[in-house]
Order: sequence, then structure tokens, then C-alpha cells
Amino acid sequence: MKKLFTLTSFLLIIISAIPSFAQWSEQNHAERFEQLGPMLRSPNVYRTASGAPGHMYWQQKADHEIEVELNDDNQSIKGWQKVTYYNNSPDPLKYLWIQLDQNERAKDSNTPKIAESTINPRMSLRQLESILWHDLDLGYKIHSVKDMSGKDISVTIVQTMMRVDLPQPLMPGQSTEFTVDWSFNIHDRMSFIGGRPGYEFFPKDGNYLYTMAEWFPRMAVYSDFEGWQHKQFVGRGEFALTFGDYKVKITVPADHMVGATGVLQNPNEVLSSTELQRWEQAKKTYDKPVIIRTQVEAERLEKQKARDKKTWVFHAENVRDFAWTSSRKFIWDAMAVKQGGKDVMAMSYYAKEGNPLWEQYSTRVVAHTIKSYSARTFDYPYPVAISVEATNGMEYPMICFNYGRPDEDGTYSDAIKYGMISVIIHEVGHNFFPMIVNSDERQWSWMDEGLNTFMQYLAEQEWDRNYPSRRGPAHKIAPYMASEKHLLEPIMTNSENIIQFGPNAYAKPATALNILRETIMGRELFDYAYKEYAERWMFKHPTPDDFFRTMEDASGIDLDWFWRGWFFGAEPVDISLEAVNWYKLDNRTPAQKKADEKKAADKEAYHISMDYNKKDIPQSVVEADPATRDFYNSYNPFTVTPEDEKAYNDFMASLNPKEKELLNSGLNFYELKFRNVGGLVMPLIIQFNYTDGTSEVERIPAEIWRLNEWEVSKVFAKKKEVSNIVLDPLRETADIDESNNYWPRQFVPSRFELFKGAGGVRGAARGDNPMKRARTGR
Repeated sequence: MKKLFTLTSFLLIIISAIPSFAQWSEQNHAERFEQLGPMLRSPNVYRTASGAPGHMYWQQKADHEIEVELNDDNQSIKGWQKVTYYNNSPDPLKYLWIQLDQNERAKDSNTPKIAESTINPRMSLRQLESILWHDLDLGYKIHSVKDMSGKDISVTIVQTMMRVDLPQPLMPGQSTEFTVDWSFNIHDRMSFIGGRPGYEFFPKDGNYLYTMAEWFPRMAVYSDFEGWQHKQFVGRGEFALTFGDYKVKITVPADHMVGATGVLQNPNEVLSSTELQRWEQAKKTYDKPVIIRTQVEAERLEKQKARDKKTWVFHAENVRDFAWTSSRKFIWDAMAVKQGGKDVMAMSYYAKEGNPLWEQYSTRVVAHTIKSYSARTFDYPYPVAISVEATNGMEYPMICFNYGRPDEDGTYSDAIKYGMISVIIHEVGHNFFPMIVNSDERQWSWMDEGLNTFMQYLAEQEWDRNYPSRRGPAHKIAPYMASEKHLLEPIMTNSENIIQFGPNAYAKPATALNILRETIMGRELFDYAYKEYAERWMFKHPTPDDFFRTMEDASGIDLDWFWRGWFFGAEPVDISLEAVNWYKLDNRTPAQKKADEKKAADKEAYHISMDYNKKDIPQSVVEADPATRDFYNSYNPFTVTPEDEKAYNDFMASLNPKEKELLNSGLNFYELKFRNVGGLVMPLIIQFNYTDGTSEVERIPAEIWRLNEWEVSKVFAKKKEVSNIVLDPLRETADIDESNNYWPRQFVPSRFELFKGAGGVRGAARGDNPMKRARTGR
């Protein structure tokens, strides 16, 4: 040890780029690396500490038999349903809660009451209508709730929830049956009321396209972790729903085409012989969609408008919801997809207004999404997956309503094409999260939107390696994370309380998962743990705790610091490379060292006194012989003394071979100092660029911050000399200020615009370039 200290005493500072930075004013060691334990629910027999369902895990079940009829003349439906509810909990239940989501659009809904509103200098009619709300007759009419003997059951409606008071408590292990008779008027979802379900009217041909979702009274979830989930539906926070089996009869005009959750049970009764033949062909076609009802056929039906009716019958097993769509305008295509040893039918329904985009892309994208998501989670278990063109985006089991309509002349921009593909991937992907891995969307939007957006990003990149994904890469979330603090909330915030909903619930969690996969855990460990989570919780009700614990349990990586920062916090990433000091081991002989010291002294910065000193030297000294001059300067600090030689020889004799090798290695030691400006700790990813034109990346885990969360230093030994250093060179950490990631500092100019008159040249300065339009979309 003594020799090592002696060795290090020969270090010489060659370069000190920036002085040591001041002490950070806050406490060095806060809580960023403390374990999450106290913040998570305690493990129990229902949910284990590993994140898996416990040996006594339970969940409720609700089976439905529904008969519904669509009135295409006045845009209303009436329905009757029988519910069989199974109490698999250990608790006796005196009442059940049912969701009445249509009431969110009723005249007396709380949705407009709790929405902020302002008056601007310019207001559109739609903005004013949203302030005035409406006086339409919307919302459920519950005509009766009865037991199986026909006796009325007492109910209490609380806005969008209905409590069903049971005649006697439903004991553990028992089931109960009851019926609900109801109706409601369907609203125009293209109006200011908006929403995902409803109808769209096409004035040119006088027809309607119905997207029937949130359309029947649905059972709320009763769970081990929160009891009844009956938080009111006010429009944003989506749904917590109970799994069950469905038998649904849908009566519509005879010329309508219907698509729905589940498998059509009576195709011979509702399809023409030609459509039946094409349907059978589609079941055996794997390379491209088969058009079952063509555009020409749909356009002909648009003009006829049948007055008789047909009833379509669908069965669906183990689903948490049921949705359907109906219109005489529909074109229908389908193809088979091999998945998990079975065939899945990928299908699309769209009006002529969706072509040529939809015929070209929709069903192919559905098939791609099923394959991509299945590879990372579990084999898609349902028999069908449907995409419906409905100018919006919303998901339900086996069916979703999607955006992407070209202009009337059939042209479309790349933005429309890629927007359509992204929405279809996203909404079809929701079959996995949360339709199967069934999280509580009303409490934790990120558990379905964030996880699904992450999967969407991977599917997009597999569709096209140059796909213009909006969300996923780390640098794309940086502008949101750089927002003012009052505009930011943790990802774990309840959905109704989030200011910037899209960035918070979709983009930030998707980015966090992408960073986990690419930078923190690595793809192999991440993919294994993520798949384990999906398999553990398919057809069950997971919580965030179950996700966090499973990801750690299956990977062997302690991620509590990451969950704290990214999911429970709102701090941004901003790590600054504050200083770089360059050192080399001093292996010079005394003579070499003195010579170098003399050269350094000779290069001493010139100063004004040196001019005056020259003038002040006596002429007699200048003319004197060498002996006289030596008298005036008898001491030479650059002379090697016998003591210098002895100290050097003694030191060299004391070194063992390994120490001599190190001393003569010529290594460059670079001491890097970092400051955590933003607060969110992250790994240090450092690119060293060498003077010979090569480069190298060093990765330091985030745990380097565990003892000092504000400033750390790290020394790197390099054989080559460094020309410059870049922190986070591939933009992996979502750093909001990249200007302090360089040594030496790189200065990038901020651009300003030149104005001339009122119009200026702003468009040219921005480089605006409208997207080229294309008919083919290729």
C-alpha cells in the first residue's frame, strides 16, 4: 500500500478544464434509492410479494344474455339482458354495482359541470355548445330490474352508477340472476358531445354508421384490492370491468352489415350466398384480405334502405365487455392469421369514404399487430380481431373503432396514412392491455395506455424500420418533462387529475419502458420479465404493484429507484458534465522532468513587467563575462541534484514488475464530474472521442448516485488521448438540456427570424413543407 501511495504521488495534472463545482445546496442523500416497500400494498394470499397472483387469488364473473334492437329511423336502441353474477370472493355481498356509462351524456350529467370553460375573443359554435351543453333526451332509461321470478329488485341510480339491492346477501361461492330492461337514444358522436360510441350521419347518401359501445348496463368490478370500483365516469377515465361469457342477439335493418365482439353464430341467416362463399374463402386465405362485401355492393345498398329486419347472433367467451357496429354502408374484408396453433380472423369494416386506404392497409395491420404483440406477451386467445373505420379511436374485446379517412377525392397525406396505421395498431393492441391483462383504467390509465403505447412503438418499427413513431424514443418525451412544474404530475396520478393527459398516460410510461428495455435492463431481461407479467395476469386484474414486482422478480434487477423517479415522481432528467480533469502517471527521469519544467517556465505568459525588467538590467551586467553573470544568478532550479537522482533510483528499485508496467503504461486518466440538475437519477452513458478519430462508449449504472444524488465523479483510464466527450450520445435518457452534455462545451446558436413588413418570411424560416399527397399511399 505504501508503494502505491508513493506511485500516485508522481501524478501530474496536465489539463484542468473547469474548476471544481460548488457544493450542492440540498441534502446529498435523499430517498431516490430507498426501496418502494412502504409505498406498495402488503403482499397477501391474493397477491404475492413476487408480483404473481396468490394461491387464494379470486375474481368475480358476470355472464350476459342480451337481446337488443336498433331503430335506424330515430337512432335509438332498446334492450333486455339477463345477468348471472358469480360471487367468487370471500365476502357476502348485500348489493351489486352496475355501470350506466350512457348517463355521462345525460342533460344533468356532471361532466359539463366539472369542466373548466372560458370565453375567448373568438369562439366557435362547437365551443359555445359545449358550454351550454344540451337539452337532448340522452342517457339510460332503466325500465325494470327484476329477479328471475319477475319480482322487482330495488335499485338506486347515482349518476353513472346503479346499486342493485339484493333481496338477501349473496354469499361466497353463490351466484344470482336478474334481468334489466332498458333503452336510450343514440347521440351524434360527431357533434360537440363527442365520445367514442354513437352514430355518424352521412348527408350525401342519408345513411348512418353506428359504433355501439358502452351500450348496455355493465357490471362494475369488485376486487380484493379496492372492493367495488364505482368511481363515476365523467369521460376520460375508462373502465374496470368483469370477465364473463356473452350471448348477444342484435336486430338491425336487413341490409345492414354487423360486426361484433365474438363469433357469428348464424351466418347462413344473415349473409347472402355470395358473402357466405367469400367468408369461407377468407377463412383459408393467409396472404391478403378477401373482400366479402364489396364497395359496389355497399353503394347499391346505400340507396335501397330495407324496411325488414335481421337478427345477428354472436357468442363470446371470457371477455370483459361487448361492442358492435352496424351500417348498410359497410365494406367488409377478412383474412386468416396463424397464431398459437389456431386461425384468427383479422377483419375490417369501413364505408367507401375510407377507401383506398382501408382496403389497402387495415386488415393487414390487424394481422401484423396480432403477431407482434403475441410474440412479446402470449398467443392471441380470441377467434377474431376487427378494425372499424369510425373517424376516432377506441377499443373493446375483439373489435375497435379507428381513425384514418382520406379526402373526398381519395388522396391522402403520409400523416393520414401513418396516423391510421398507428391508431389501428394501438386499438387492436388494446386487446392485450387491458382487455386480457385487465387493469383498472379508471385508476391507472398508464397501465393500459402506457403499456400499449410501448407495444405500439415496437409494432410500428417492425412494420417499417423508418416508421415515424410519435412516442417511444427517449428524446421525444423531453419537451414534456421540461414543462413548468405546475403542469406536471406523476404517472401514478388518477386519470381525471392529469393536465397533459397524452404525454403523461401514454408517452411517458411508454418511454420509460423503452428506456428500461434498451438502456437499464437490456432487451433479453426486459422481454422475459414483461412476458412473464403478461402471462401471469392474462384474464386477471393486476395493479401497478403487481407490475413493478413482477418486472423485478423475473429479471433479478432492483428497479425501485426507476419506479420512484419515473412513475411516482415528476422530476426531469438533466445531468450535466460539469468538469473534466486529465492526468498522466509521471514516469520521467529527473533530467527529463527538469527539462520539461524549464520548457514550461520559458513558455510562461508574457506580461508587461518583463519589458520593463529588460530595460532595468545594468549595462555592466550585460557586458560582464559569464562568471560575473553567474554571480548574479547563482541558483538554477532546473539543475538535477544528486538528491534528485537518489530519490528516483530508490523509488524505481522499490517497484515490483506490475507497478513498473503500470508506471510505464502511458495511460491517460480522465476525472469526470457530473451534476444532477434535473433531479431524476439515470445511468451515465459517456462517449469518449479520441484524437485518432476512434470512439468508445462507457456505461455507468444509475446506482453511482446512491450516496450522493446531486454530484458524482468518476475516473476513466484510457490508452488513447481524448479529444472530446459526449454524455448520452444516443439520446437514451430523455435529458431535457443537452447543451451541458459536452466537453469541451459545444455552443449551438438559437435562430431568430427576419421580418419584412407584416407578412415576413416566417414560413421560409421554419422550412415549412406541406406533405406530398398520394393516391396509393405507398
